[in-house]
Amino acid sequence: MDPLFGMGILALIGAVAAIAGYTEDLESVVGSQSNPNSQVQLAPQMKYPHRLFNKAISGEPLSNAMSATVGGIVFVAFMSAFQLPVITVIVAGSAVAAILHIFLSTTSFFGRIASQSRFKQPLYMDVFKRNISVIAAYAFMTTACVLIISYLMTTYLENPIPVPLMAFLLGIMVGSIGSSVGDIQYGAERQFQNLEFGAGVNAAYSGNIVRKAESGTRSGIDNSWFSAKFGGPTTGITFAAVLFITSWLTILFNPEWGSIVGWVGTCAGILFILLTILANRILEKSARRKFGPYREEEKTEIVE
Repeated sequence: MDPLFGMGILALIGAVAAIAGYTEDLESVVGSQSNPNSQVQLAPQMKYPHRLFNKAISGEPLSNAMSATVGGIVFVAFMSAFQLPVITVIVAGSAVAAILHIFLSTTSFFGRIASQSRFKQPLYMDVFKRNISVIAAYAFMTTACVLIISYLMTTYLENPIPVPLMAFLLGIMVGSIGSSVGDIQYGAERQFQNLEFGAGVNAAYSGNIVRKAESGTRSGIDNSWFSAKFGGPTTGITFAAVLFITSWLTILFNPEWGSIVGWVGTCAGILFILLTILANRILEKSARRKFGPYREEEKTEIVE
C-alpha cells in the first residue's frame, strides 16, 4: 500500500472520527446517559425534581458498542445478500441501530420516571417528545460514522478484523472517550454551577443540580447547547487523535518494507509515547499551579 494513500485514508478516518465523538457526546448529554446521570437520577430523591431526559440504558461504552455492532451486522448482511452500494448499507445499518436505540431510550425513560413517582417526580410528555428525536438523530450519526471508519479500516488499511467486530471495538472506544473527556463540560461545569470551581462535589451536594437554564426550566437540549461548544469538540478531537496516533506509525513505517523500517517504527512509537507522557505531566502541573488545590474553607466545611 502506498504510504501517501494510507495517510490520506487515515486523515479521512480522523475527520469522520471527530464527527462521531462530537455526536456521541451530545447524544449522551441530551439523554443524560453520561457520568452525571447518577446525579440526574438522584435529584428527585433529594427533593430536586427536574425536566431532564433520564434514560441511561447503560454506560456509554456499552450502549454505543451495542448500536455499532447492530449496525455492523446489518451492514455485512445487506452487503452480502443484496450487493447494495456501501453508502446504502451504512444508512440501513445506522437506521436499524437508531430504531433499537429509540426503543431502549423510551422504555428506560418511562421506567425510570415511573419508579420515582414516590419522590414526586412528574412525567413530562413534552420532554420525551422534544428530546427523543434529537437522541435518535445523534445516535444515527454516531453509528454511521463508526461504520464508515470500520469499512475504511477493513477495506483500505487491510485490517483483518471484520466490520461488526471493528464497529464493536470502536463503539466501546468512542463511548469511553465521551464518558471520560466530554462529560466534564456537562456535569461539573454545567450541572453544578452553584458550586465554586475546584470545590468538588461531596455527598452533601448529591442531587443538587442546577435545573433552570438561561431562558427558564432546563432540559437536555440546553445542556446540549452548552456541550456543543466544549465537551462535544473535545470528545471528537480526542477520538480522532486516538485513531490517528495509533495508526500512523504502522502506515508510515510499514514492517513489510524491511526489518530496519519496522524497528524504526517501533523506536518512533516508543519515543512518541514518552513525549506524550512528558507533555501530559507538564500540562497537569501547569493546571495545578494555575487553579490551585481545593480552598481551605471548603476543606473545613466538608470536615465539619
